[in-house]
Amino acid sequence: MVLKWQIVTFNLKETFAIAYGNYTFREALIVTLQSHGENGYGECTSIDYYGINLADFEIILTKVKAQIESQKTNHPTEFYAFLLSLNLPSFLRSALDCAYWDLFGKLEQQNFLALNQIHYKQLPESSITISVDTVENQIKKINQSAWSKFKVKCHHFSESDIHQLLQLNKNLALDSNGSFTAEECLWLENNQKVSEFTYLEQPMKTGVEQYAVLHSDKYANWMADEDCQDVSVLNDLILHYKSINIKLVKCGGLTPALEMIVAARQLNFNIMIGCMTESTIGISAGAVLAPLCDYADLDGANLIANDIAKGSRIVNGKIQLSENHGLGIQLI
Repeated sequence: MVLKWQIVTFNLKETFAIAYGNYTFREALIVTLQSHGENGYGECTSIDYYGINLADFEIILTKVKAQIESQKTNHPTEFYAFLLSLNLPSFLRSALDCAYWDLFGKLEQQNFLALNQIHYKQLPESSITISVDTVENQIKKINQSAWSKFKVKCHHFSESDIHQLLQLNKNLALDSNGSFTAEECLWLENNQKVSEFTYLEQPMKTGVEQYAVLHSDKYANWMADEDCQDVSVLNDLILHYKSINIKLVKCGGLTPALEMIVAARQLNFNIMIGCMTESTIGISAGAVLAPLCDYADLDGANLIANDIAKGSRIVNGKIQLSENHGLGIQLI
């Protein structure tokens, strides 16, 4: 097996404004695993509020390259056990795990769904992100969009904005990226009208001392994002969150995400497969889990202007899964 990587800069179609800051581009590490004439691809994005530095990842890859290249093409679960032994950051582990699933499927001439015996009758629709802006501009974007589900970003609490959004009679979710206070969350979860939001994602800053004030049996469908990093935290979240957002880079890849979905189902969580602002490489990896989830937020590749791959597509929210082997990823 041969390991290669490159750092790519993705320009965004418009400024991506969230509570953590404003972004006009994203940098991503693209990992390639090669064997027997096939290429598997994985991706992780540089995210400042997660403390992700891709230059650090390049140093790590240089150190472990020989160990990775010495691995035989075993089942992905065995490869993942090896990755765990390297003590890699979850973002980098995810890129390698996804690249290996893509490679393994191509070598076996089966796609991810077949390899994991995943059958489905329908897929959830993906939301499209509406960046932080005045509520008037956000409403204008929603009304002009061909998508039918929307995740509206905000960086502060506004009762007036919330009322205006709810009057739209649209399928809306609210994502404050941790910018609400405990008092504001108390108002939200006790307001019956708030149940009309599909979910309210990561309302407060991370940590049990913050989310302890949330109640999963109230009107708000609280969804944990940054508070839900991996399977180990699920039991702690039960009383506070109804839903969780699984992102591959947070939990470490497709292999742990499959485990996390099983555990979350046993605890009766609603599940969303989410994404960072990433190319079709990262989106194709997340999309294969959509059949197992209640919600999808896979708009990342739709937000960038210079995609570098083909694979699964999200067209106006409709998930079109690639039928090609592996994760169906091909570089353009």
